[in-house]
Amino acid sequence: MSGELQGRRGLIVGIANDQSIAWGCARACRAAGAELALTWLNDKARPHVEPLADQLGATLRLPLDVERPDELEAVFAAIDNTWGGLDFLVHSIAFAPKADLQGRVVDSSAAGFARAMDISCHSFLRMARLAEPLMTQGGSLVTMSYLGAEEVVANYGLMGPVKAALESSVRYLAAELGPKGISVNAVSPGPMATRAASGLPHFDELLERSRERAPLRRLVDIDEVGALCRFLASEPGRALTGNVLYVDAGLHILG
Repeated sequence: MSGELQGRRGLIVGIANDQSIAWGCARACRAAGAELALTWLNDKARPHVEPLADQLGATLRLPLDVERPDELEAVFAAIDNTWGGLDFLVHSIAFAPKADLQGRVVDSSAAGFARAMDISCHSFLRMARLAEPLMTQGGSLVTMSYLGAEEVVANYGLMGPVKAALESSVRYLAAELGPKGISVNAVSPGPMATRAASGLPHFDELLERSRERAPLRRLVDIDEVGALCRFLASEPGRALTGNVLYVDAGLHILG
């Protein structure tokens, strides 16, 4: 362990398997000495997540479906009861119903749009609200965005407006929580082969185009995203707030 997060405690939400971005973040933070709380979505996901939690010796392992009443509050209550505080949070969850995700934005249903916004964006606001009283010595909140928030990416559809709302929320949270020493940032990784991303139409083509166009002529991986999250959770990293930080081999500069 490098020790830069020694004595710090963090909640990482969004691990589905060992290809998840959240897993890269958890592994990096644990390697730096952090004590972790990890969650799984449901009973179907639990057998995939628990062995990963075992690998990292996670102190807390809890179910979390942000659509289930009181489940999010139960996670933060467990953190409070066990640790009495929290130093950092990584929010790496997103969802849109398939019919809305794979259709035109203009045709998206009100129910589908609202559900995508609730799970992918408003859940971060809810977590921030619950984390705030636990971060008495300051802290770091990090969420995951994507380039489709600021420009039209083919086949990204409904998630573009949702991620745009998430990035705006980051700026407002940074302004509101900054006086308490809490930094808030979005990390925007380039496309990578995660289970969540595989639901996008023509995703393999997107990966190949990104590899060919990126200035570094390669894709990024979950460990590179994890390294940035580890930095943001560290003392020097808390000087950054309200940002969208790109880990995408330079793809975002091309327009």
